[in-house]
Amino acid sequence: MNYLSDLLVSLVGIAFAMTIHEFGHAFAAYLLGDDTAKRAGRMTINPANHIDIVGLVMLMIFHFGWAKPVPVNPNNFKNYRVGNFIVSLAGAAGNLVGAIICALILKFSPMYSISIIAATALNYNLWFAAFNLLPVPPLDGWGVISSFLPYKFRDFEIKYENIGYLVLIVLLVTNLGSYITSPLVKLFWSIVVKVTGIY
Repeated sequence: MNYLSDLLVSLVGIAFAMTIHEFGHAFAAYLLGDDTAKRAGRMTINPANHIDIVGLVMLMIFHFGWAKPVPVNPNNFKNYRVGNFIVSLAGAAGNLVGAIICALILKFSPMYSISIIAATALNYNLWFAAFNLLPVPPLDGWGVISSFLPYKFRDFEIKYENIGYLVLIVLLVTNLGSYITSPLVKLFWSIVVKVTGIY
C-alpha cells in the first residue's frame, strides 16, 4: 500500500511539474505575440493537454522522460532572438513559480498528506527547472544558447539534433549532467527559501 501511495504522490508531483513547465512556454510565447500554443489548446494548466504517457512512464521508471512539446512559431515574435530566449527560459521560470507555490502549501498546510504531495511536487519542479536548462538540444538550455548564435547555426541545430539525445543519455548515465543541475537546484532552492521563508 505504501508503494502505491508513493507512486500516486510521484505521479501528481511529476504531472504538476510537467504541466506548469509547458504552460510557462505557451504563456510566454503568447505574451510575445505567438498564439500557436493557445490555438492548440496548450495554454492551460490541464495536465491532460501536456502529458505524454510514454514520456511519463519513462520518467517514472528511468528518471528520464518528456511532456508533449509546446508548438511555438518564432516567426510571430517581433524579435526572434529575444523571443526565443524568453520562451526557452519560461519553462524553468514556470517550475520555479511552481516550487514557490508548493513551498507555501508545505509551510501553511496542516494536513500531512497535502504536505507530502507539496514536498514531492516542489522537488520535481526544482529538478525540472534545472534539468531542462542543460545546454543540450532539444532542451531549453540549448534554446537559450542558440538565441545568441549566428543564424547559420540553425541548419546545423536541426540537422544534428539527434546527436543531442545521445549526448543527453551519456550525461544521464555518467551523471556528468549533475555538475550543472546540482548547482542550479541549489540556486533555485535558495530563491524559494528567500521568497517563502520556509526554513
